[in-house]
Amino acid sequence: MCSLEKSGSIFILTLTGEDDERRLSPTLIESIRIALKQVRSTAKPGSVLITTAQGKFFSNGFDLEYAASTGSATRSDNRFCGMFGGFKFVIAELLSLPMPTVAAVSGHAAAAGFFLALSHDYVLMRKDKGVLYMSEDVLLRRMKIRADKAVEMGIVDFVYGTAGQETKEAAFKLAVKLGSNKWNGEVYADVRICCQFQIHCTMEAKALK
Repeated sequence: MCSLEKSGSIFILTLTGEDDERRLSPTLIESIRIALKQVRSTAKPGSVLITTAQGKFFSNGFDLEYAASTGSATRSDNRFCGMFGGFKFVIAELLSLPMPTVAAVSGHAAAAGFFLALSHDYVLMRKDKGVLYMSEDVLLRRMKIRADKAVEMGIVDFVYGTAGQETKEAAFKLAVKLGSNKWNGEVYADVRICCQFQIHCTMEAKALK
């Protein structure tokens, strides 16, 4: 599950629940989607979204145990495809949200949890604990990337301290600064999408060389 709080013009989306790994189950995915729709419906100039999580994990990816628990390969595949389909809507919602977005990664972010963090405009990470991990990614060679290395690679924007709370506080300060610009949300979202398209085209061009 997740909770949504509001402090002034700043929305704080926190991944919660009994699963300490914040696995992206159908329930959590739907909970995030509902929260993001609520954020969108009440957005105004100066709004900013922070996404964070409780505990040692930001998110450890899809709930593969749930997918595998059917006792049938076909049904398991169907469950996984359902989670993947729902997660794509979450990513699309984040990328089109009419406001700046900040991920405060105060713990591990793996697989789909890694993608969730990267779908924000800014990614902040605690320095001493937590890794970014993508087992399927050839480029990253299945590396477990710690905060300092993530900044060096351009994946994370800033790292903070030795406590998760410090990362969350830094995310809030950044959100306040971003919100003070009071950008037109729809224009901001359009610019983000254009930048994403340009990055995609650049990467494709490099791959073809």
